[in-house]
Amino acid sequence: QVQLVESGGGLVQAGGSLRLSCAASGRTFSNYAAGWFRQTPGKEREFVACVSWSGNTDYADSVTGRFTISRDNAKNTAYLQMNSLKPEATAVYYCAASRAAVSGSRSTYQYDYWGQGTQVTVSS
Repeated sequence: QVQLVESGGGLVQAGGSLRLSCAASGRTFSNYAAGWFRQTPGKEREFVACVSWSGNTDYADSVTGRFTISRDNAKNTAYLQMNSLKPEATAVYYCAASRAAVSGSRSTYQYDYWGQGTQVTVSS
């Protein structure tokens, strides 16, 4: 089992920045790929970014160049640095861990463990 706890969400003005953290406990986090997803009411959870156990990254087109995913395996933590935020980024952001998809994945079905989510609100 891996337990994931997100933090760092909040209210920010458009153009501002936030850094989300995902603290993992339980099994060795370095054996898992980590992903960030987001969801708004009435919509499916959508892929934002992922990072493999070795640090390779992938991003949704909508955030490329503005968001950066990273991980610190020594601290069992993954991060999502979000810059130049837009109002359409408002959502609940979820951290996830995948044992099978070691390179990371854009599919929610590839992830075994999920955090409880953290709200990000971007005002215009």
